[in-house]
Amino acid sequence: MKNRIYFLIVFTLITSSVIAQSDKPELGIMIGNLAPEISGISNTGSQMKLSETRGKLVLIDFWASWCGPCRHENPNVVNAYQKYKDKKFKSGKGFTVFSVSLDRENAAWKNGIAADKLEWPYHVSDLKGWYSKHAAIYEVRQIPSNFLIDGMGVIIARDLRGPALHSFLEQQVK
Repeated sequence: MKNRIYFLIVFTLITSSVIAQSDKPELGIMIGNLAPEISGISNTGSQMKLSETRGKLVLIDFWASWCGPCRHENPNVVNAYQKYKDKKFKSGKGFTVFSVSLDRENAAWKNGIAADKLEWPYHVSDLKGWYSKHAAIYEVRQIPSNFLIDGMGVIIARDLRGPALHSFLEQQVK
């Protein structure tokens, strides 16, 4: 009888542990996954991490100053930032952009940020172009490319551009 009770207790503990673990999102780059950490040097020379943005909706935006389609999309991203940065969302308070540049030249990267008025504080680049470790982790093979994450760091959308970005953000407003 004691063995049976002991077995039931152990079985219950193991089962509840497995169930609790399955409630946590898996790390990855698909919708529903926990977004992988991005850590790098910012345009101002400081260390910056994606995890610093927790609690907000965040557009992880892969771009480069030499990319025509990226530069064409930047005014739309700026407009979304200005419109939604102070809004309350279903799964986050506020909106920001975490820019990841695939530039190779520091001056070109900084000039692109200034020229396109990318006013949010989060900009990183390892200045390795297509060999960027961040692009590799997120399997970015073309730019512009983006991932929208919620306040818990879970990916809720991918590759939102133009009106689709605004429409999706509007649907998330509380």
